[in-house]
Amino acid sequence: MEALVLLLIVLGFGFFSFPLYSYFIAVGLYSVIFFEVGTLFWVIFALLAFVFLSPSLRIKLISSKLVNFINKNGLLPKISQTEQAALQAGTNWVEANFFKAEVNFKAINAQKVTTLTQEEQNFLDNEVNELCNMTTDWEIFQNRDLSPQVWQFIKEKKFFGMIIPKEYEGLGFSATAHSKVIEKLVSRSQVLAITIMVPNSLGPAELILKHGTLNQKEKYLKDLANGKLVPCFGLTEPNAGSDATSITSNGVIFKDENDELKIRLNFEKRYITLGNVATLIGLAFVLKDPEHLLGDKEDLGITFAVFDSKLEGINNSKRHDPLGIPFVNSPLYGKNVIIDMENIIGETSGIGKGWQMLVESLSIGRGISLPSVSLGGSKLALNVVASYSQLREQFGLSINHFEGVEEKIAKIAAFTYMLNASRNYTLDAIDDGVKPGVINSIMKYHATEKFRTVINDSMDVLGGSAIIRGENNLLAHAYFALPISITVEGANILTRNLMQFGQGLIKSHPYIYKQIEALNNNNVKAFDKVFFSHIGLVYSAFCKSLIYYVTRGNISCQKGNFQRYKQKLSWVSAEFTLLTNIALGILGPSLKKRENISARFGDILSNCYLITATLREFEINPNEEDKDLVDYICNYCFNEIQIAREEIISNIGYLDYLLPIVKINPFSIKAKDKLNAKIVKNLSNQDYLQKLTSSLFISKDENDRLAKLQLAVKLNKECENSFKILKDAIKNGTIKKDNPQNMTKELLEKNLLSKEEIEKMLEAHALKQEVISVDSFDAKEYKALR
Repeated sequence: MEALVLLLIVLGFGFFSFPLYSYFIAVGLYSVIFFEVGTLFWVIFALLAFVFLSPSLRIKLISSKLVNFINKNGLLPKISQTEQAALQAGTNWVEANFFKAEVNFKAINAQKVTTLTQEEQNFLDNEVNELCNMTTDWEIFQNRDLSPQVWQFIKEKKFFGMIIPKEYEGLGFSATAHSKVIEKLVSRSQVLAITIMVPNSLGPAELILKHGTLNQKEKYLKDLANGKLVPCFGLTEPNAGSDATSITSNGVIFKDENDELKIRLNFEKRYITLGNVATLIGLAFVLKDPEHLLGDKEDLGITFAVFDSKLEGINNSKRHDPLGIPFVNSPLYGKNVIIDMENIIGETSGIGKGWQMLVESLSIGRGISLPSVSLGGSKLALNVVASYSQLREQFGLSINHFEGVEEKIAKIAAFTYMLNASRNYTLDAIDDGVKPGVINSIMKYHATEKFRTVINDSMDVLGGSAIIRGENNLLAHAYFALPISITVEGANILTRNLMQFGQGLIKSHPYIYKQIEALNNNNVKAFDKVFFSHIGLVYSAFCKSLIYYVTRGNISCQKGNFQRYKQKLSWVSAEFTLLTNIALGILGPSLKKRENISARFGDILSNCYLITATLREFEINPNEEDKDLVDYICNYCFNEIQIAREEIISNIGYLDYLLPIVKINPFSIKAKDKLNAKIVKNLSNQDYLQKLTSSLFISKDENDRLAKLQLAVKLNKECENSFKILKDAIKNGTIKKDNPQNMTKELLEKNLLSKEEIEKMLEAHALKQEVISVDSFDAKEYKALR
């Protein structure tokens, strides 16, 4: 019994991360009081205490030998220069806690919430709405371009200058405002959103702003902000996509006839947004100095430059056709293009810094732009599907009453709420000065993948209405464009398999990178400190995992809403930390090459973040009806974590025997079917639906399809009782089933409804029929369509 109590004390010390000396004190005192131990025990006990509590002895007897063993056997993980740049870019944030078996909801809820300034809100309400009113998605597709008037409006109103500070005549918007502009635009047209998104993401403005010289900022930023310059950025090549370090475009330094240093560029780029219309090209290339005009090195590394698109040797005359989506996307070719050294971003100090600049700047696209597109598209899909499914009837019932349809709609609503929550949390951090590189990768992957699910499920619910192209189809073009978001800013397969956990493990783990640095520098003292801290973390994670497993996390003290999910998240964090370090211990440096294992760890990490963001969103914006969505999301994410947990254990040697143990005590299972019904019922409240899908652009034009859909739902809701009387009359044989005019005539004759009620019901019915109709074309007209 005494031994069991001692074991519980030691586990408790680990749970609360007590320092090492406290274990020796506790074991010593307990042994004196409760155990009869001999001299040998005390000799061994004293030696262990002396060695482990004396840093100098520990270093001499343990750590130095361990360092020699690692070096001798080549166990030191190798980190390339490109990986070093990625690790140094950005900052650790909330994800780092998941590697420390911690979840700090007090800090999570304390994250500053960004509110739009009056200027930003006015821009959304005025300029953005005006731009949306100027065109339609169908019109853009038929013309294969934005109209000259739209292009001019975009430039004049500084849509290309949202991220440029006011001192350079830009709008100087927050990341949140930038996101909300894209979110609203995409609900009108993805082409509009992409056209405006890209110059405010990775491109000349972003790069010059962060890395350019004062002269470069003065020279370019004002003209970029005012639309006098249209930018593009050339990075991707035929053999360099996600692996941007493999670019072959090159620049060679030489002296011209005036003895001035110049660069001769030769390049072939593809998938370059705005490339065909750009007047200012940003380019990534490998800079070489074969004549050693700048120094001893010949290969100077990846470098970025900006220059006029009209320079001799440049060809940007061609266009790509990305799945028929008519945003400007082009190849770029350059042969013997001569630029000045001053064209290098940062001038001479920017030479060879291109990869580091790229890693830092990619976070804008990953963390802001693409999640905003996905969120705006998801809100549009939710609004359309929830509205349409109330109007469309099969077998005498609105289709939102069928369980299969309920399941799809509930998932669409939950994913939309989750995307909104994670977008808000991420942007609040970015606006607060955080540069969350790992989280931005998570956002890019999950925003685009969840949007893919949302659109696919929406297409299923809408059925034939979704597959017939025409002015009345609000989702088809989003469906076509989905693979573009999945592909750009790093293909999703690589984002999941290599970046989320692969980058996060070294960057966000509290000790791994420090150990690698200590080993590289042969600093035994530094290695000793972080190594034994690492051991302490693993033991603490083991104690927490064991105790949480036995208690199913109920022992974790949490406050506020959804305490049970917070307890489970603490449990998951402890197991994630433990399992990560066990995998490291078994696989060592080869864990980096086990991409599928890395991907599953990434699934756990990213779902922890999605749960965290969802719970935070409810804390700062509580709403009774949202509770069902939070329940759905948390059950979904914990179930995804459970699946990843089982698959990791199944695929790492020596851990297979643990599989039955983790299966009999899962984190969660998917939400029950009845939750789907509750969510769909809530969505039938039009005010609630409008709140969930706020930021959509809904035209005031009575002929606009989305506006008609909203009106049809409203009118049919108002006539709900009248339609019920009609159905009951048919059912009990009071009137015969016939066309609406004849049936309503009978209802009037039998005084079942008034003339006014019938007129309103016929109006509602006619509008319903109109919004569930699909487009059709004259055969000759059809052949001319694009």
